[in-house]
Amino acid sequence: MAIGPGEQAPDFELEETHERRVRLGDFRGRSNVLLVFHPFAFTPVCTEEALDLQENLDSFRHAETEIVFVSCDPSPARQAWKRELGAEYTFASDFWAHGAAARAYGVFNEANGAPFRGTFLIDKSGTVIWSLIETRDVRRAEMVPGSLGTLERAS
Repeated sequence: MAIGPGEQAPDFELEETHERRVRLGDFRGRSNVLLVFHPFAFTPVCTEEALDLQENLDSFRHAETEIVFVSCDPSPARQAWKRELGAEYTFASDFWAHGAAARAYGVFNEANGAPFRGTFLIDKSGTVIWSLIETRDVRRAEMVPGSLGTLERAS
């Protein structure tokens, strides 16, 4: 079962690069987090979603929200894709232990070994305040939640 609003977000430790890891605890008390799981790098729908996030990056930053974009692809592939897209937010790998973060959030698809499209808005205290799970292989209906305004007012 997926983690939902009002629940404490499970901590995660994901590889950004071979030398750098990203953890939910890194943001606690200083920034909200939009944790965005997607199936595979370099695919059309995932590319559209990644570019949408980049296009709205200023709005997220204004709301003191960091984006962590996650798949089970290995980190070198993630970073190559990030460079290709010109993205300026965190691309993290849930490659090993394979899908551990996606499983913790209840969005790991055992059938294909990749996450469903799961999105979790986590406040500075580590509580999920909004989530969206898309189990079909289609673009998320709503990427930038209206609750970003709630975060701005609460900060």
